[in-house]
Amino acid sequence: MASSEPPAPPPDLDTTSPRSLSLVNVNTNEALTVTYWSDGAYHRDALDQLNHFLRDTRDGAQTEMDPLLFDVLWHTMQITGFNGTVEVLSGYRSPNSNAWLASVSRGVAQDSQHINGNAMDIRFPGMPVSRIRAAARSLSMGGVGFYPRSGFVHLDTGPIRYW
Repeated sequence: MASSEPPAPPPDLDTTSPRSLSLVNVNTNEALTVTYWSDGAYHRDALDQLNHFLRDTRDGAQTEMDPLLFDVLWHTMQITGFNGTVEVLSGYRSPNSNAWLASVSRGVAQDSQHINGNAMDIRFPGMPVSRIRAAARSLSMGGVGFYPRSGFVHLDTGPIRYW
């Protein structure tokens, strides 16, 4: 449904507070709480923990995740007011794992941003996915995929696009 209203202005973003994430991987039941950014810098040890946490759960492969992805998630949490544990359905996917998934599941792109280490599929327990989608879109910081029937939102730091 098209709207003739101009898009809302981007939200004011907190650019100074420490940024922490509390995550649970729904595939492995692993949990991680980490402060990945403070005092104007990303923390290498925290990024390494996030890279491991977001590894491909099918084959164990991991990559260097785009730190901006964590900022997209953190700012989305701030906008929605969510301060609980984020459920992660998918992070990094190796090319082989993604090809297999694309062969058995509709809606999986052959050239998925997950392969590039700059995408996550997430949900905020107890929060409507439409609210997560709206907050993420307001950032204009990458792609936002909306999967209401499956109950999750895809976030990435690729080109700005929505589906």
